[in-house]
Amino acid sequence: MTLSLTLAFVWVIVANVSAMIPSKDNYWTRAYFLIGVGVPLLGYVTYENGPVWGGIFLLAGASMLRWPVIYFGRWMKQKLTG
Repeated sequence: MTLSLTLAFVWVIVANVSAMIPSKDNYWTRAYFLIGVGVPLLGYVTYENGPVWGGIFLLAGASMLRWPVIYFGRWMKQKLTG
């Protein structure tokens, strides 16, 4: 297994564990951290393992961080139609 996939699996585990810990800000601070680490990691996974593994990691990250993705989609829809 390559280094990038190992780091991606560690990211998935950290994301799951951080979701289990109670939070006063509805997990947004952790979500910002996970996004900040996950985006460069997504590029690294895609570069080292190809677009299929990059797409798999993108879907895994989007499923775990679904609320930021939903809010971003709503914001884009408002900007495009508003």
